[in-house]
Amino acid sequence: MIGDGAVHRVGPHLNGIIDRVIGAVPGYDFSDDLVNAGADGRVWDADALDRFMAGPRDYFPRTRMVFRGVRDEQDRLDLIAYMLAEGGRSDSAVMDAANIAIDPEVATILAIAGDVPYGEYLSSECTACHRDSGGSDIPTIRGLAPASFIAGMVDYRNGTREHQVMNTVARRLGDEELAALAAYFARTE
Repeated sequence: MIGDGAVHRVGPHLNGIIDRVIGAVPGYDFSDDLVNAGADGRVWDADALDRFMAGPRDYFPRTRMVFRGVRDEQDRLDLIAYMLAEGGRSDSAVMDAANIAIDPEVATILAIAGDVPYGEYLSSECTACHRDSGGSDIPTIRGLAPASFIAGMVDYRNGTREHQVMNTVARRLGDEELAALAAYFARTE
């Protein structure tokens, strides 16, 4: 939906999509690919929208979006112009990854330079359950953007997200350990 009264439906509303951080609209559950792109500071500019609309799964292979895309280039350009005309630009066109509604605790940990070898040393407890290929109920964490990894662990640590094992593990880890694990998993695929 776009324009006055637009709300989230199958996808997020499209108001202010131009220059909006990818995967960062409050109240909508984005696929990890989009959240990770936003955490890396990527925004929906005309080029990103064009590539996404041409083939969502070509641009973000693990998106949950089932739409095949718009093959005609002029149709895509017309849609982007329409989105700008009807929905306007993001209120924060200059937004960067540090401003994506990141919890202050997460931002503090993101500011720590993660020690990759230390993260690798600590990783065995994580990889006992989180396998490379992931699974239906235990996702892979390899290649995960640090902001996503840290935000999830902070949520487990403070009880916002509940899972007996994850809450216990997260509460034992300090900020330095979370930064190290995030740095290690971000570099592995």
